[in-house]
Amino acid sequence: MSTAACATCALATDASVLADAGWMPPAAEAVLAREHPGWHRADGSCPACVQQALLETLLANGEHALHAGVQKAWPLDAEAAFGALPTPLRLHADPRFTGVGVTLALVDAAFHPHPDLTQPVNRIRAFVDASREPVRASRYGPHDSPAWPGWDALEAGQWHGLMTSAVSAGNGRRSHGLYRGLAPAAELVLVQVRDASGRIGNGAIARALDWLRWEGAGLGLRLVNLSLGGDPVSDLARNPVDAAVAALVHKGVTVVVAAGNDGERRLVPPGTSPLAITVGGLDDRNTFDHEDRALWHSNYGETAGGLPKPELVAPSQWVVAPLLPGTAVAAEAAALFARRAASDATAEARLAELKLVTPHYQHVEGTSFAAPTVAGVVACMLEANPGLTPARVKELLIASARPVPGAPRERQGHGALDAGRAVALALAG
Repeated sequence: MSTAACATCALATDASVLADAGWMPPAAEAVLAREHPGWHRADGSCPACVQQALLETLLANGEHALHAGVQKAWPLDAEAAFGALPTPLRLHADPRFTGVGVTLALVDAAFHPHPDLTQPVNRIRAFVDASREPVRASRYGPHDSPAWPGWDALEAGQWHGLMTSAVSAGNGRRSHGLYRGLAPAAELVLVQVRDASGRIGNGAIARALDWLRWEGAGLGLRLVNLSLGGDPVSDLARNPVDAAVAALVHKGVTVVVAAGNDGERRLVPPGTSPLAITVGGLDDRNTFDHEDRALWHSNYGETAGGLPKPELVAPSQWVVAPLLPGTAVAAEAAALFARRAASDATAEARLAELKLVTPHYQHVEGTSFAAPTVAGVVACMLEANPGLTPARVKELLIASARPVPGAPRERQGHGALDAGRAVALALAG
């Protein structure tokens, strides 16, 4: 490793990391140039100086005092530029809890073994293909490099599963730890349910949940996230997905599901499950301000027994997730940030269009990412208090939620997720 002195603070830094200053948006570059006369982007800057410039830019409308307090307790490792605040920081998550000792299963279309999940230690305990009978599972250890049939197919379904798994439990490795999920130390079981035709049906979802019910105990399973919707059903009381959720919850496994994004009074399984925690969407404006919030156009409704859904809402905009490596978008991202580093202002419009925040990450939207955000917080709650039952987890999430001012109760449930308060209540029991 070659080192060089940071041009702004003289700190000896890995020369390759100094180049991260090239990722900064022009406004942050202007901050560094103003505070360090004679500095140019090509000189580079260390992560601490980049972080300071970016935070001053992002928090220009206030929050300086709040952030100073948070920063003392939150060891931000911002060796990458960003245009979206890290979700754990926005949610005031307790940095002492990272999901250690908790196994989380994600049921999704497909997955990819991204470095944020597999390095420096592999945290994927199993990959399960429940898209057809018989269910096939592969198990992995901490020193394995997990691979399964089609892991490198570069398909859209893999990107979705990668994003949901990283939002909940990624360690942000390709952002030097900045864009980590809420539970970056949790272990994972990845369950694929998209069939060969690209469809996700109730049969596959129920099959996935049944497999987890019978095999999950051996993997230490405590929590399941489903960022998907199944088939509409005419009889909610007897649909197989809700029954499978109930059976899993009765075995002590908390289930979190996404409400959907149509903004309609309409839910489909598993969002209809009375025993699941159904999560709607929130636009928190990429700030800390609890008053400056609006609801996302997520679905809502009632279960067969008349229980209102969702229980709560969580950020469904400005949520940062990895790009799928090897795709055309990933290649374009690298080229665009290279142009920005060369002071090519024409790259900015396309960077914004693709919602890119670093060469390896973009911000995404939808309840597909609100749900795993909640799941990550639940993993931290279970780390803080392993004795919590699924019913108690739901009670504490509801008790800690903050109502969204002016939003209809039927669409926000009990309010917006507050990660710090939820874990604090979990500690208290």
